[in-house]
Amino acid sequence: MTSFITAAHPEPTSLKHDTNRLKLISGTSNTALAKEIANYMGITNVPLVSKRFADGELYVQIQQSIRGCDVFLIQPTCAPVNDSLMELMIMVDACKRASARQITAVIPYFGYARADRKTAGRESITAKLTANILVKSGVDRVLAMDLHSAQIQGYFDIPCDHIYGSPVLVDHLLTMELDEIVVVSPDVGGVARARAFAKQMKDSPLAIIDKRRSGHNVAESLTVIGEVSGKTAILIDDMIDTGGTICAGAKLLRKEGAKKVIACASHAVFSPPAYERLSKDGLFEQVIVTNSIPVPNNSDFSQLKVLSVANMLGEAIWRIHEESSVSSMFR
Repeated sequence: MTSFITAAHPEPTSLKHDTNRLKLISGTSNTALAKEIANYMGITNVPLVSKRFADGELYVQIQQSIRGCDVFLIQPTCAPVNDSLMELMIMVDACKRASARQITAVIPYFGYARADRKTAGRESITAKLTANILVKSGVDRVLAMDLHSAQIQGYFDIPCDHIYGSPVLVDHLLTMELDEIVVVSPDVGGVARARAFAKQMKDSPLAIIDKRRSGHNVAESLTVIGEVSGKTAILIDDMIDTGGTICAGAKLLRKEGAKKVIACASHAVFSPPAYERLSKDGLFEQVIVTNSIPVPNNSDFSQLKVLSVANMLGEAIWRIHEESSVSSMFR
């Protein structure tokens, strides 16, 4: 069986699986990733028409029979978030009306996940609301990657398979042959993620940045808990949005004597002014992300490294379709 860590194949591969009742359908959010997943699985995506009326309403039509099929809809709910989410729900409705046997929403990036609990009065929990909307739309199962918090799995009243992008990140880092590594969590909330990542990085030591946030997308780093002087610091987070948190952490690590700083994240949200912050000379040796969200080619900078998670997602889809274990991929 082809490793899910290796690079995505440019052409369809030939794997020994039954594909008669398996259908992949891609939304418009990340067609490149959907094509790579299809190539890994040795099949082609079902043709889909997705267009807009003059007033902006979305129209979706599936161009092939999917009656009685196991359908996987590939659609990260990234920017524009509302359009991506609405398109996914319309795709689900189209599949229900086309008599699909089972519909799985493959969501490499789950939007609206940051509001996953109440931290103040009179605020919504959008992660739960989004889960409810998807369930009501008719989804039978969800396959998500690196949710903002593990508790979001419990917001779905249907099966939710949660996979991790860390094997792809770790595999790349190990090829760099780094020495004296310390894995750093940019805040206290990410300690569990950083600890698991450090274990995969040959039980590397762990450090934590004590940070206080004064508002949304505004972070203030205070101090580093742990030894980073003279070491290669790997900052690990689930996403990079405006880059404020991870850049403030990198500056603090440099101040504390870190020899090199490498940023790792599964989701490259990259809202302005992320590119300007991340590309500053002398801050990061490398910024490593996955292609769960499409990264515009005209916005690349020299430190950016985009890794493909297509094979990993494809392997998870095979296992769900064949009713075998998904969690064993990460043991």
